Amino acid sequence: MLDFSAEDYQPDPAWDTAVPDWEERLLNGLSLIPDLPLFDAVAEKALRIFKRLRVPDLPGTPTFGEICEPWVLDFVRVIFGSYDPETKRRMIREFFLLVPKKNGKSAISAAIIVTAAIMNERPQAELLLIAPTQKIAGIAFKTARGIIALDDDLAKLFKVQTHQKQITHLVTEAVIMILSADGDVVTGSKGAYILVDETHVLGVKSKAPDIFIELRGGLKSRPEGFFLQITTQSKDRPTGQYEKELQTARAVRDGEIQLPMLSVMYELPREMVEKEEWKDPATWGLVNPNLGFSVHLEDLINDLKKAEREGPEALALFASQHLNVEIGVGMNSGRWVGADYWEKAGKRISLDTIVETSDVCVVGVDGGGLDDLLGFGVMGRHAQTKRWQFWAKAWADRDVLKLRKSIAPELEALEAAGDLTLVDNLEDEAIPEIVEICLQLQAAGLMPEEDGIGMDPEGVAKIVDALIEAGFSIEDIRAISQGYKLNAAIKAAPVKLKNGSLVHCNQRIMAWCVGNAKTEARGNAVIVTKAQSGTAKIDPLMSLFNCVQLMSWNPQPSKRANLDAFLANPVMVA
Repeated sequence: MLDFSAEDYQPDPAWDTAVPDWEERLLNGLSLIPDLPLFDAVAEKALRIFKRLRVPDLPGTPTFGEICEPWVLDFVRVIFGSYDPETKRRMIREFFLLVPKKNGKSAISAAIIVTAAIMNERPQAELLLIAPTQKIAGIAFKTARGIIALDDDLAKLFKVQTHQKQITHLVTEAVIMILSADGDVVTGSKGAYILVDETHVLGVKSKAPDIFIELRGGLKSRPEGFFLQITTQSKDRPTGQYEKELQTARAVRDGEIQLPMLSVMYELPREMVEKEEWKDPATWGLVNPNLGFSVHLEDLINDLKKAEREGPEALALFASQHLNVEIGVGMNSGRWVGADYWEKAGKRISLDTIVETSDVCVVGVDGGGLDDLLGFGVMGRHAQTKRWQFWAKAWADRDVLKLRKSIAPELEALEAAGDLTLVDNLEDEAIPEIVEICLQLQAAGLMPEEDGIGMDPEGVAKIVDALIEAGFSIEDIRAISQGYKLNAAIKAAPVKLKNGSLVHCNQRIMAWCVGNAKTEARGNAVIVTKAQSGTAKIDPLMSLFNCVQLMSWNPQPSKRANLDAFLANPVMVA
């Protein structure tokens, strides 16, 4: 058996792809690709091939060399120039390109995969181009087919199989396969060259983690191959496998981890995003490297005007797709208006902070079944500022991962964040924890004399029984009517979020639920319902509304023994 450990492997510092000064480079119009010891002969050969290919859907069918900006050519050069022709090994195995819409991603993808097929030396190699939808897969195949048809030499070198969306190299028998993320894209992958177009679409699918493991697994025995992702920012808050890929790409770019991976990411510095400087057209050229060519300033300005008129959700869509602005809280049509103010109301507080600084606390509960979440929230009223402070948690039966596969990646991320606990039996594992927190609040003298625990009356009998058994009275528990009767809380919460009199612990689970919430008008009332939100979950948000309802009645603590001591030496909220 070979005797070695992880410490024996040390990455070659010459191939360190970190770009820690990327913000300065971006702002000064410099290349986002670091200086690397590329194999020039290979790089130049690939670049000659790429530049010679013709773009089939542009008037006059110009070559890629004629229309591509320097950033594209530099990117192509580093992809192929990282291959060592002596060791038959590629020094950079993965590439991640984040660039907004209309910067030529699809055409570039097709040209890169054709170039890879020409450069490839492995007999019967598989080259996979995975498009986000069947429609775009068809466009990608049409582009690749058109590239080959426009070159007499390539037309003789490749055989096109239109019905299978495959193109075969007649000498090496390597096959270009155009696949769709809509279908079962990978089974026993043997891809030597893999290109994923729009990772944010494939990455949020329930099977995405398995697909990416399969893709990377097949690449391990093909050291000459590469895994390339070309994507726009997500239309919603990044989640699932896409979030993981995005975080890894940023970590490599920032130098937090060294991997055989290059990240080229056209996104504004975080400070500029937080100040909403992306609304200034003067910043758009920073993240749209093709501005003035395939992307036109006048079109973007008109799109921004329309988005501003249509509302925050349209504006968020514009920012994410055309400027790569990452969305924090998903803002979809029919969103709960509190989503507009949620992020700014987040504070560096915890449940302990709430307990230490509040003069009274109320509890909200929203029950769920096997395919749902059990939402729980604690809201405290700050003893000095009277500001309402909210913390949430949820529990779910493990079967929800099977019953709601579309949201399984997010649920697993929530579990990792500590906001969600997956259990084998909700009654035996979740309810005791809920009761324990209520008892702790009662022992601290923070629970009101009555109506301190509010809950949706549906499906909570076991929770009520457990609370009564623990010593709470029925007067402590208030049934909070849902539907239109919750209208006051649904409308009051956004007002308090906006003016700062309601803050929260900045938890991932609440950001997700707030982003999921959909509203509908019911007479003069606005309601938030699970039916409107579909398979996405909002239970912890409903527990917030229950807390708002209780706190609006100005509850008083049942015991005030600890209050005078606290007021003499308060712990202030961050």
